[in-house]
Amino acid sequence: MKKNKKTEFKLNSIEDAILDIKSGKIVIVVDDANRENEGDFIASAQNVTPEIINFMTIHGRGLVCAPITEERAKELELPMMAAKNTSFHSTSFTVSVDLLGHGCTTGISAHDRAKTVQALVDSSTKPHDLGRPGHIFPLQAMNGGVLRRVGHTEAVVDLVRLAGMGSAGVLVEIMNKDGTMARLPELFKIAKKFNLKIISIGDLISFRLKNEVLIKREVQVKLPAEWGDFDLYAYSRKDTGEEHLALVKGTWEKDEPILVRVHSSCITGDIFGSLRCDCGPQLHMAMEMINTLGKGVIVYMNQEGRGIGLLNKLKSYKLQEQGFDTVDANLKLGFKMDERDYGIGAQILRDLGVSKMRLMTNNPKKRAGLAGYGLEIVENIPIEIKSNKHNHSYLTTKRNKMGHILNLDEL
Repeated sequence: MKKNKKTEFKLNSIEDAILDIKSGKIVIVVDDANRENEGDFIASAQNVTPEIINFMTIHGRGLVCAPITEERAKELELPMMAAKNTSFHSTSFTVSVDLLGHGCTTGISAHDRAKTVQALVDSSTKPHDLGRPGHIFPLQAMNGGVLRRVGHTEAVVDLVRLAGMGSAGVLVEIMNKDGTMARLPELFKIAKKFNLKIISIGDLISFRLKNEVLIKREVQVKLPAEWGDFDLYAYSRKDTGEEHLALVKGTWEKDEPILVRVHSSCITGDIFGSLRCDCGPQLHMAMEMINTLGKGVIVYMNQEGRGIGLLNKLKSYKLQEQGFDTVDANLKLGFKMDERDYGIGAQILRDLGVSKMRLMTNNPKKRAGLAGYGLEIVENIPIEIKSNKHNHSYLTTKRNKMGHILNLDEL
């Protein structure tokens, strides 16, 4: 019988990790203390030394990556490594780089890699100072950090920022000597052996949620609708001004599992009744299910066209009329197959008192995107709509290329 990891493993506090990062030490980051997950060595780019790089490569054995902000990636003119990012976690690798000159030679030595990492955070570094490809792999963190994407990339940038050490870092995934990934038991042994702090992204999210709120509840009104009577909440996002909505019905206890749908806005489907997608029928089905049950939440996110906006969605439609599918059309326009994030939606759910969800979705990435924000998904409820001749190909692409769980009948 496995021991309860809550008693077997004790994580350090985020405050302690921030102090160590500020003082130039290495910290280990894991996803959660209660999962058999993987871990990374991390440090700030400002404080990186050849000794730190050497330690990470010897004892971590993974790829040396350098998380940076979206703004910094643009300043250094670092394009994405892959135009079509098909990795499950959508990790945003840019092209790899080496610092040119400054005593660097092959680019692979601990000295050279430390210099390259330092250059990424140095404001005097210009695009022409970096050779491409190289031996350091920058990772572009999403603006908003772990409150928007539950990733190690975002965790590094958040921790470095909280430590007052700029906004770039270095990370190496930790492997065992036999080449397998180090799990929690091995990671805690490594932390103890080298006197390193070990923290979780889950705790970092909790820390930021306690100290930062990116949304503001603006107004609440009654909304009698064809599919039931709801309370309509309007939220604004403090850093961007984006506006989002939540349809709420009923009340619930603190830890009661609540029927939830996180729905991205679709003017063509939700308002005009477009048959090119299943958005409108999914929204109305969710409203009917919540109305029948008597309690639940629909978070209506301002993320038109999987986050690319209305005009770009219509441009994507035009490409689809020329033979592209919904994924390739987005890629042709220079976007990822799915540009959405769920951190803001998670903050809205938390503001409404939701902690456990019965989530209505066919999208596995939506489940993964919401699960890391202190929200527990106790049940996944499919919300399938019968396809028609206009959207069958679209739904087939979502199933085959985006992993949506759909049972489609042949037309």
